[in-house]
Amino acid sequence: MRMQPGLRRLAEAAPQLHPSARDSRHLHEKLLALVGPAPAALQCVAGYDPRPGLRALAAHAAAEHPAAFGWNGETARALGLGWSVRNGEAVADGPEPLAAVGACLAGLPPSWRLAALLALAFAEDFAFIDARSARIPWLAVALPSHWAPEHKVGLHFAQVHAPVADNQLLLAAGDALARLVSAPARWERFVWTVTPQPALNAHPARSPALHWQSSNAEDVAARAWWRTERQTFIPVPDEGLAVFTILVDTQPLAEAIDRADKARRLHAAIASMSPAVLQYRNLGGVRDALLDWLARRAAA
Repeated sequence: MRMQPGLRRLAEAAPQLHPSARDSRHLHEKLLALVGPAPAALQCVAGYDPRPGLRALAAHAAAEHPAAFGWNGETARALGLGWSVRNGEAVADGPEPLAAVGACLAGLPPSWRLAALLALAFAEDFAFIDARSARIPWLAVALPSHWAPEHKVGLHFAQVHAPVADNQLLLAAGDALARLVSAPARWERFVWTVTPQPALNAHPARSPALHWQSSNAEDVAARAWWRTERQTFIPVPDEGLAVFTILVDTQPLAEAIDRADKARRLHAAIASMSPAVLQYRNLGGVRDALLDWLARRAAA
């Protein structure tokens, strides 16, 4: 186990976005996170114009999922949610528009409604990476993993990842990574952890870190959730940026690690974590119990 960029090329037809189901956890938690005129999830550096990136994201969404999202260069339509946005105005646009989506859009400034419609129409969160500066000038992140979007906006890649344990490989790759992901090729990476918190939205203000400690393997496994992120990069080379997509999911650990080979791989990863990584991931107090449970599951 080591902290590293871990990029791999996306397969030619692999989707980067996943439309939100009307009854999904992602849509429900995003609606809660986007309430109010200035939600923490929506952040932009003063003076930065996100419209080129938003237009590129809308065009990508419409091309990848035409049954779920429409874009003609001016009007964005979230077909599954029954709402559209044109020039900052939200309009019910379907036989069964979701009232909660309309209320959410109406509560936001007009300049943020296209971004919010995209955030609600898809399970992914979004951020823009500037290829020239390796900074993050814009974010629409409703489901962060124990970090605050309002504290990351405008920072350099290295500053964003400064709190990460054993981060030397990540920091060294910062500027080159920003240039790479804004070039035409498409890339993805994956992040995972084990946590006692089931919520998708782990903003520190809503979901403070729980310092769990137990030597009882079954107790720890019963409380543990497998939290994953699939991160991809939609390149916008003409604008010198990449749209960073983040798809968060959580599953009960016992459901996610349902085979002996998975248990062996996770056991090996946790067993090889440095003390700094264990502390960063809040696993130090349950490491031995987790390893005990995984060893038994691997042998079953």
